[in-house]
Amino acid sequence: MESIDLMVLRTARDWLAAGEQVLLATVARTWGSSPRPVGSMMALREDGRVIGSVSGGCIEDDLVHRYTRAYGGSGVSDGLPQVVCYGVSADEAHRFGLPCGGTLELVLEFNPCHQALGLLLERLDAGGLARRSLDLASGTATLEHTSTPEQFSFDGARMVSTLGPGYRMLLIGAGALAEYVATMAQFNGFKVTVCDPRPEHMAGWSVAGVEQVVGMPDDVVRAFVPDLRTCILALSHDPKLDDLALLEALHGPAFYIGAIGSRRNSQQRRERLIEHFGETEASLKRLHGPIGIYIGSKTPAEIAVSVMAEILACKNNVELPGELSVTEAKRAQELELLAG
Repeated sequence: MESIDLMVLRTARDWLAAGEQVLLATVARTWGSSPRPVGSMMALREDGRVIGSVSGGCIEDDLVHRYTRAYGGSGVSDGLPQVVCYGVSADEAHRFGLPCGGTLELVLEFNPCHQALGLLLERLDAGGLARRSLDLASGTATLEHTSTPEQFSFDGARMVSTLGPGYRMLLIGAGALAEYVATMAQFNGFKVTVCDPRPEHMAGWSVAGVEQVVGMPDDVVRAFVPDLRTCILALSHDPKLDDLALLEALHGPAFYIGAIGSRRNSQQRRERLIEHFGETEASLKRLHGPIGIYIGSKTPAEIAVSVMAEILACKNNVELPGELSVTEAKRAQELELLAG
């Protein structure tokens, strides 16, 4: 499933190329709680059609009524980008469904150049990163190649966003858990690849839209060329496969590296990697295991929910409290049993 950002840009380009009037809105700054993060985009066509979102729905409705003639608004016309703010007062925050104290600032682009959007999409579809800078005073948008994902920024005069290929996930082991994780990952905009050198395991794979690779995991990880938007999960339950993948992954920039296994198996894996492969406690700090957050999961589907939650927290730079750690939660349960 394509990421929502790419869907918004692709749809906006197609609408503009077809001669439609289009408004492109981007969340530029937020204060307090906000339903959508900075950089989130939506495209609005003059007949009221919308793709993407900048809030929980009420702000989208306001933009529709302001800028589409179908609902009595002024319509979308050419002009310089504008900055609009929602939720300054408590009444306005309530009206637009913003959390208490929430304020949202949007940059509105009127009929952006569809050729420029097409060039941007060509770069993204080729797997590259692109930095798009919008100068509000002139309305000029420029594109630059970049090799490093950067944080979205807006200083009131210039909006800069680094866009790139969607987040990628590499799964080692084509079992039931991998299928559930792959399904959830695709719903969250990840491009998923599964690797398993065992033909009998790969033959049973049933999740559509996932690239299948038959090969040794360390070779596949190397060829995958992990970057800052990559997560790698070892799910085969076979140390010969999982360990090889982890050894290669740990020396790359993937934002999440994890392996399935109980607390005991996870500890044995760490000891094995240190004793036989020269890893250290420091180099293994990035290795998640047992993976997931503690929700009492038992089935593959429930475990996948747990694992995907932890991956999304890492992706969004959220530090999870210790009580959500599988290891800490189970240790606390054991202490309660002993105390009881």
